[in-house]
Amino acid sequence: MRMTVEDVMTTKVVSVTAATPFKDIAQALIAGGISAVPVLDDDDHVIGMVSEADLLRKEEFREEFYREGYRPPLRARLRHPKGRQKAEGDTAADLMTTPAITITPTATAVSAARLMDAHDVKRLAVVDHEGRLQGIVSRRDLVKVFLRGDEEIAAEIRDHILDHALWVDTGGVQVEVRQGIVTLSGWMDRRTETAIAVRMSGRVNGVVDLVDKLTWKTDDSTWEAR
Repeated sequence: MRMTVEDVMTTKVVSVTAATPFKDIAQALIAGGISAVPVLDDDDHVIGMVSEADLLRKEEFREEFYREGYRPPLRARLRHPKGRQKAEGDTAADLMTTPAITITPTATAVSAARLMDAHDVKRLAVVDHEGRLQGIVSRRDLVKVFLRGDEEIAAEIRDHILDHALWVDTGGVQVEVRQGIVTLSGWMDRRTETAIAVRMSGRVNGVVDLVDKLTWKTDDSTWEAR
């Protein structure tokens, strides 16, 4: 069973509106112990995100630093071309990054991780199909995937993959899991069957790594090449 965003997301979300003042946003971040808040319209649609980094632009771009000869590094200026504009902002509408990067509750945790990496963000707003806020999923939430116990991982591999998903004889396969590292040993009838078993087991939530010690009676991998 693939873990979804809904399985790990936070549903009690601190949010702000476009008109929320700078200091109220800062207070919300500190009081909630969070690093960003979604910005909502009057119908709970997510229209942007404001993060700690957005607020810190006000300090980074202060005129007093320019008089001292300071300029933000080129890398920072290229990465955040609207940094100076945000530094002059007083409300969430001025400060927010828009459009917000969003994901649906039914998306897999893997797709959420890939989306964060692709957009270089630390959290995603979770929305329904109409764009209304449902929750927030962060990198920390996704790490929860790896907190599954070894026995739980082993049971899923045995029950859902070896006994049900694979329509072949898996009676000769042994599953061992230690600290999230799965070892498959024993035998199966065909080499291609072992490859499928390894690939599917490696996709189970919580698997840190997989060691393949499976053997086979028939090497059918060359049949497809003929």
